[in-house]
Formats: sequence, structure tokens, C-alpha cells
Amino acid sequence: MELPLVVGVDGSVPSLGAVDWAVDEAARHGIPLRLVYASLWERYEGETPSDSLDRPSDETLADTIVGTAAERARRRNPGVKVAAEVQPEEAVAALLREGRNAFAIVIGSRGRGGISGLLLGSVSLAVAARAHCPVIVVRGDEAAVAGTHGRILLGVGDLAAGSNAVRFAFREAEARGCTLDAVRAWRRPAHEALDHPLVTGDASTFHEMRAATLLDEALGKAGDDHPAVRVHHTTVEGSARKVLLERSAAADLLIVGAERRQGHFGLELGRLAHTALHHAPCPVAVVPQRV
Repeated sequence: MELPLVVGVDGSVPSLGAVDWAVDEAARHGIPLRLVYASLWERYEGETPSDSLDRPSDETLADTIVGTAAERARRRNPGVKVAAEVQPEEAVAALLREGRNAFAIVIGSRGRGGISGLLLGSVSLAVAARAHCPVIVVRGDEAAVAGTHGRILLGVGDLAAGSNAVRFAFREAEARGCTLDAVRAWRRPAHEALDHPLVTGDASTFHEMRAATLLDEALGKAGDDHPAVRVHHTTVEGSARKVLLERSAAADLLIVGAERRQGHFGLELGRLAHTALHHAPCPVAVVPQRV
């Protein structure tokens, strides 16, 4: 059974953009699309609807939102199978449950109740930090959202925490027929012992070579499984957050891993993923890894 691509919808402009992006993504992978509207979305985001005799009922509003989103998806690509459902619960709980049997969750950067000035809505942040499947937050400029760069950016960190992200990136690059830019940032320790047994000659060269070795090890198995994918191996000195944000300006998707620790129920995102979700100029995929 094919796992669906789940999209959180609420009728806002960002969520409609997420629907468009998700339709194209579902078509690339040949998987069905599932649109989900949670009826308590406004309350979660902090917006209290004003009382009005002319205001439609919650049920009517919900049906209109999912119906409009489903029709939009079918018009964009009639070949993609679309299902839509209204769920009478809060958005985060609904999407997290849907994510247990999903290829990925796609969500806009902010919902209808988003507070002006915030870079990322509370629902988007909570889902990205807790879901058991990849979460793609659709954000960034028009060229990136449209996928015109022909390039995916993968941030490669610790091997134990990033193998799922690496596999996801290769599958995505293969489905798109684009280049995968795999990047590992490195920094020389500020107080490195000069007599370290492995440091001979230029210490910076040692750290750069070590980063390149770790990058090759992280990509090895997935690269063998997807030999058609064009991969650029890149090591860059500097902060991982700064390096990836700068390079994501010419990417269609930034992919980062996030640890999910057994028995931990709080937000598990990491500084890199948190920064990317708030500031990247392109859509961001957060891929969880159990450690």
C-alpha cells in the first residue's frame, strides 16, 4: 500500500501554496495526496473568530476549505489521486497522527491565525519538531517553490542522526532528476592541542579532510542505491547554519535531519533545523531519525 503525502490545509494563502507544491511532489513520486483540515486550527493559532449572524457554521466552513483545496489540487494535476477529510481536533494532534502512516507531511509556513511578524507559525513548528515522518514546510521565494533551480541541498551532520535524511535526499533528487548538493560544514576547535597525534602540518587541512571522509561515509550506501543521482560533495569551513542558509538561496529544497529520542515528548528539532525553518529562502524538509 502506497503511503500518502499528507497536507495540512486551513484556507490561508500559505496552505494553498503548500497544496500546489504537494500536488507536484505527489506526481513526482506517483503517490496519493491526502488533504487534512483540523477544525480547531484557529484556536490553536490564537485567533478567536468574531461572533456574527452571517458567519457560516464551523462545519460549513470546514467543508468549504477542504472542498476548495481538493478542487485546486485536481485542477493542478488530474492524474494525482486526491482524498480530503475534516477532523474535529487541533491541527498539531491531527497531523502528528496522520504522519504515522504518511510518506511525508506538507504544511505552509503560517496558517490563517498566524500572528503578524512571526516567521513560522506555531502549528508548522510543532509538527516539524515532533512528527515521525518527514515534514516539508513550504516557504521561500517563487523560484525555489516552483523548483526552477534543479538542485537539492542536503546538510550532512552526525552519521547516527542523519541516515534517514540522506536516503530521503537521494530519493528526492532521483524523482526530480536534479543535482544533489551534499554539504558538511566543519570548524577548527578554538582550543585545539598543538600536539594532537593526528594533526601534522596544516591543522585546517586535517579538519577539512576529516569532514570530507565523514561526508563520503554518510553518502556511501544511499549513493550506491541511487547511482543515477548527480552528487556534489562539498565541505565548507564555518557554522553549519550559516553555510546552509547561504547555499540554500539557489536550492529548490533544503533537507536536514532531526533527532527523535525514545521516550522524549517535547520538541525535538535542533538548532540547525530550527534556523532553517525560520530563515531558509526555499522549502525545508525536516527528516526525523530515532537515536
